[in-house]
Amino acid sequence: MGTTLHGTLVTLRPATADDIPALAAIRGTPEVYARWRGGDDLTGEVASDLDDPDTEIFAIELGGRVVGAIQWYAENDDEYRHAGMDIYLDPACHGHGAGTDAVRVLARHLIDQHHYHRLIIDPAADNVAAIRCYEKVGFRPVGTMRQYERGLDGSWHDGLLMDLLAAELVRGDG
Repeated sequence: MGTTLHGTLVTLRPATADDIPALAAIRGTPEVYARWRGGDDLTGEVASDLDDPDTEIFAIELGGRVVGAIQWYAENDDEYRHAGMDIYLDPACHGHGAGTDAVRVLARHLIDQHHYHRLIIDPAADNVAAIRCYEKVGFRPVGTMRQYERGLDGSWHDGLLMDLLAAELVRGDG
């Protein structure tokens, strides 16, 4: 079992098969599904995500309840070494600091324990709430990725590439 991380509001622990029903339910909420999608079988999609050897997924717990997932992956080529992350959170928890706390805790872990000097995240360019969350941790917009992902309606939508250098992390409490 991997490392459990503690923030001011949330606990991040390695996600397990026992978390699949809760994570699939969160992925199925309209607000999350619009950004993460996953087809008709969200349970299978979450299970497949957990089996991906290139991604580490943490369940986000708030008050002892699973409220989302945060994941990271690595580019370990010495010439380009960095880590990327992504998150989804139960819409009932939006706007209360849980997302910011989870991103900060994982960023601190990746910088302090894994020694990444640069982290990236790539929200949809129109996802204002997510962008604000990441900026609170210290991520900065570095460019628009035009026609980056296909939306539910089949049209292409822009993404925003954001990065965080280790020295820019807003550590906060926790």
